[in-house]
Amino acid sequence: MRDPAAGLPDETWLAALHADAIRLLTDLEPVDDREAQVRSQMLAHLAEHQDAWSREGPPEHFTASVLVVTEDWSQVLLTHHRKARTWLQLGGHADPGDESVLAAARREGREESGLAQLQVRPVLVDVDRHELVGSFGRCREHLDLRCVAVVPPAAPTVSAESLDVAWWPVTALPQPHGEDLPRLLANARRRAG
Repeated sequence: MRDPAAGLPDETWLAALHADAIRLLTDLEPVDDREAQVRSQMLAHLAEHQDAWSREGPPEHFTASVLVVTEDWSQVLLTHHRKARTWLQLGGHADPGDESVLAAARREGREESGLAQLQVRPVLVDVDRHELVGSFGRCREHLDLRCVAVVPPAAPTVSAESLDVAWWPVTALPQPHGEDLPRLLANARRRAG
């Protein structure tokens, strides 16, 4: 008998993520035309690609990320991403055993920050589609589903994927940072704050 704590068996984890992404995107009420367009593109991509969450699937594939903020929303935990060479929210590819988009975002957040108790709020706060430049292998574009975690400030650890991980005031973001980071902060506050 399979250990229930081990996550989903290999043959079903992609299907579970696929279905969960459709559910989250369908439930998302876009805040503007940009978000409505990205949401529509993501749903179309999922309809066309059953393996949209797999790194071995299409070169444009889904990722899950988490914006980690303090309880008063004054600080944000960011990673100085080793490949992108910019400050970003935590997140990345789904792995076998991730049972949902939120589980993938939570695992990525914990791995990249060392904050073992990090819990993701059960709401999608932003969507983004962006091309990749640099050494990302066969990945050409990420379709990122974004969540939020509100935590007490704690000392993070730096993973192998990062040059640094640090808390920053939301009013004084580090440079360079992802151009969409201010929008992500605003949408997260609007939807989960």
